[in-house]
Amino acid sequence: MAPTDAKTEDRARSKKVGALGGLVPFLKPYRTLLGLAIAALVLTATVSLILPMAVRRVVDNFNAEAEILDLYFTAAIVIAALFAFGSGLRYYLVTRLGERVVADIRRAMFDRVMGLSPAFFEKLLTGEVLSRITTDTTLILSLIGSSVSIALRNALILLGGIVLMFLTSAKLTGLVLLIVPAVVVPIVILGRRLRQLSRENQDWIASSSGSASEALSSVQTVQAFTHEGPTRAAFADVTEKSFLSAKTRIRTRAIMTIIVIFLVFTGIVGVLWMGARDVRGGVMSPGELIQFVIYAVMVAGSVGALSEIWGELQRAAGATERLVELLNAEDPVNDPAQPKALPRPVRGDIAFEGVTFRYPARPDTSALQEVSLHVAPGETIALVGPSGAGKTTILQLLMRFYDPQQGAVRLDGHDLRDLARSDFRRAISMVPQDPVIFATSARENIRFGRPEASDAEVEAAARAAAAHDFVMALPQGYDSYLGERGVMLSGGQKQRIAIARAILRDAPVLLLDEATSALDAESERLVQQAVEELARGRTTLVVAHRLATVKRADRIVVFEAGQIVAIGKHDDLVAQGGLYARLARLQFTDGAA
Repeated sequence: MAPTDAKTEDRARSKKVGALGGLVPFLKPYRTLLGLAIAALVLTATVSLILPMAVRRVVDNFNAEAEILDLYFTAAIVIAALFAFGSGLRYYLVTRLGERVVADIRRAMFDRVMGLSPAFFEKLLTGEVLSRITTDTTLILSLIGSSVSIALRNALILLGGIVLMFLTSAKLTGLVLLIVPAVVVPIVILGRRLRQLSRENQDWIASSSGSASEALSSVQTVQAFTHEGPTRAAFADVTEKSFLSAKTRIRTRAIMTIIVIFLVFTGIVGVLWMGARDVRGGVMSPGELIQFVIYAVMVAGSVGALSEIWGELQRAAGATERLVELLNAEDPVNDPAQPKALPRPVRGDIAFEGVTFRYPARPDTSALQEVSLHVAPGETIALVGPSGAGKTTILQLLMRFYDPQQGAVRLDGHDLRDLARSDFRRAISMVPQDPVIFATSARENIRFGRPEASDAEVEAAARAAAAHDFVMALPQGYDSYLGERGVMLSGGQKQRIAIARAILRDAPVLLLDEATSALDAESERLVQQAVEELARGRTTLVVAHRLATVKRADRIVVFEAGQIVAIGKHDDLVAQGGLYARLARLQFTDGAA
């Protein structure tokens, strides 16, 4: 069974080709282009249906005068030219429309995903999101740029061909139509099975992509623990299941194609047998029989093509459903319909009022429990305590990556839930515990903090973060490419780039999450001086396990099991005993030793 939850399984059972209606909003802006494409399609289908008439005229008048015969052949060439022109025009318009719509879908998907909160991604792997943006949109491109066009053209030929067959010979057409029920039944029955198999196959592809993405993003850890074998085996298992699912889908579709084509062509042979007897009896001319045969072949070909395209429509419908699902996904963190404006300049007054918070992935465990804390503008607060005590959660709630289940988080007196996230986040600089380095130059990585900053400002920020010297030592200095996830840098160098980025942002609120944990003693001293200088006049929250880095904070807030257990200055907290004194004794005693 595909790696999906109960909701996904229900969705797979209920999915219909009607899900393709989700593409309508993306097609509406290009109604003119769509209309021209349909016109070109109708032109080619109409010309296709006229060609057999020209053939009949030539056959029945083969012994006529040369001038008449030349006229018929000339007409046939003109019709062929129209068909060629219409086919080329149809291809150009439909393919262009497909590329345009898919580009819009991919942009809309990326825009939506970039606005989703971390709470959303606790339930959906990044690899699956990438699969939807790439694999699923490729199916949509195939649908709009090829499948729909072919389906409509064959549908027109099917209907027009049947009408013209009836006008040519009502008796033979009636016999042909007896075959239709025998063709439709396997399409309906096997089509339902194909729909289910297509969705299952897409789920396995997404799971394979997610597995590969996770392994590649952690390749150093995988190699360090010599876990390559199990990781390869796990990926191979998912990939093999994806293949087996695809094989079942392909086999089902092949069986459907065999049945449909066999029934269609067997019926046509029988009808031709009777048509040949009518020609011998003088009931119809040889040209009419050839015309009827051509129409019958066209109708049979259309039915065969439609039976194959039906499977493509099923897959595209599944892809569309997955895309629309992501576009319409409910995010637990949203901007209000009418957000309030955060007054400028931002003072940096921060308040946590009775905040209780549980991560969506751990709904039974409180990361914070009835936490109340006020940080005055310009104050530097250090958050300390054991791992998992709730320190980083404070920063994540302040960035509104999540919303508390109880209580409120306020900035300058405004509940963050009443503000647009992009509005108040512009007032915050953050250095995360695991610094993110992008696959671009050192200069652009620092400039990420403020895209409009000049080169001089970038270098000034790097100097303040003690990053200038090692950046200049790189092969191209500030223009050096740092590699994916900063593989060209050490852990300490990554942190200094991230700190320089935060310094360049020059925001009134500064959040530091273990910002100096990977630095050597000399670099830590330099960065600490830069941070202290940067913190002046700004509201600063510092999360740290190394107490030596927070001794100068205005206040130290001690967390344990999601609650604040003590607040004060370093010396006072040491004198009080308790958790902080125990942590200080362990760290400073170890340091002295």
